Amino acid sequence: MLDVAGVDAELMTAGNTVTINVFVPNTAKPVPTDRFTAAALLVSGSNRETISLTPWGENSLKGDAKNPIAPDATITLTIKTAEEKSGQVKFKK
Repeated sequence: MLDVAGVDAELMTAGNTVTINVFVPNTAKPVPTDRFTAAALLVSGSNRETISLTPWGENSLKGDAKNPIAPDATITLTIKTAEEKSGQVKFKK
């Protein structure tokens, strides 16, 4: 998990799906994401793709890439919370 915009973000990938789970910092308490906006930039070698992430479930943001996410991908999350805090963080898959 990485800290971004006052929340902890956890990256999960499966196939071509990116899921970000959002929690209160340093706890396992979920943060509702219904008023969040987010996007993810996927970079693997010379391949780049930006995907929109939409609220999903209680505390997640989810989006699908066109192709499976490569094992060496770097994923940059840009997020804006319900409280209008915004930030960016980079995950290495």
